Amino acid sequence: MSEESTAKKVGGQAVIEGVMMRSPRCLTVAVRRKNQAIVVREQPWRPVVPAKLLALPFVRGALVLVESMQNGYAALQFSASQYEADLPEDQRSTESEGSSGAAQRLGMVLSVLLLVALPKLLAWGAGHLVGPGLSMADPRFHLLAGFFKMSIVVGMMLLMRRNDEMFRVFQYHGAEHKAIAVHEAGLPLTVENSKRFTTRHARCGTTFLMVVVLVSVAVFALVLPLLLPHSSGLGTVLASIVISVPLMFPIAGVAYELQRLGARYVDHPIAKLFLAPGYLVQRITTAEPSDDQVEIALVALQQALANEAAQPMPAASEPVVRTFPSFAAFATEQGI
Repeated sequence: MSEESTAKKVGGQAVIEGVMMRSPRCLTVAVRRKNQAIVVREQPWRPVVPAKLLALPFVRGALVLVESMQNGYAALQFSASQYEADLPEDQRSTESEGSSGAAQRLGMVLSVLLLVALPKLLAWGAGHLVGPGLSMADPRFHLLAGFFKMSIVVGMMLLMRRNDEMFRVFQYHGAEHKAIAVHEAGLPLTVENSKRFTTRHARCGTTFLMVVVLVSVAVFALVLPLLLPHSSGLGTVLASIVISVPLMFPIAGVAYELQRLGARYVDHPIAKLFLAPGYLVQRITTAEPSDDQVEIALVALQQALANEAAQPMPAASEPVVRTFPSFAAFATEQGI
């Protein structure tokens, strides 16, 4: 695969003191330790979902989202283990693999409660404050639920930004965007080149989340009145929550295609308008990174691209972990 065809297929995620990058066939995580050493975990990446399904529009979105969550959680676990290795013994976590899985499932349940259930309950309550209540057929109910959902998302992100450790994650998020922008522009992967770009990116997960919110308002407004007409009782709201959970999968599929379209025509006026809410919220979830944070993003990206270009691909299915004493040492090995 040529560099041009790979450029738009590279994505990433900020982790604790590091960055994860995934190319079409490789996944790499780079983390900086307190002694300034850089730990790199790399492995070939093969999708669990059949390629034929990943090629189906409106189906692949939810599948890509699930796989991205799995990859991201594994990368976070690795970065957390490296971070904890620098902590005093009595401050280290004793979390087991089983409890990690439980925490992941709990996180999914909380996401459903906060982003599906709570907005609808708040919309139902707000409707009863000003009148007899709003039925599922009333567009105001769905607009209110969308408003509350957006407010919850933005409010949570603002709270996280106030935390010092999360602010550093948001800086690494900005570093990830800058590194990918350098690659997409066809420029050498250097810190100096990264300074030419902003911390926002059209394919960002934050933008995807905003598109999901907007699409969900439209889908719920169309589907729920057909299934639950002319009712505004609490039982109806609870039933709408149950119905809404499986609807999130097609909603994710539609949102994925819309975001891909917007990213493809990013300079078109309509695309700019469509992507604007995501860009605005990225002002919260990204922050200007320091040079050493950009270095970590460049290491993760460079290693993923190097493995992607390797012929044949590395045969190891288990992750390979290597440590470099500095960014200069990594750059010397890579010849950059």
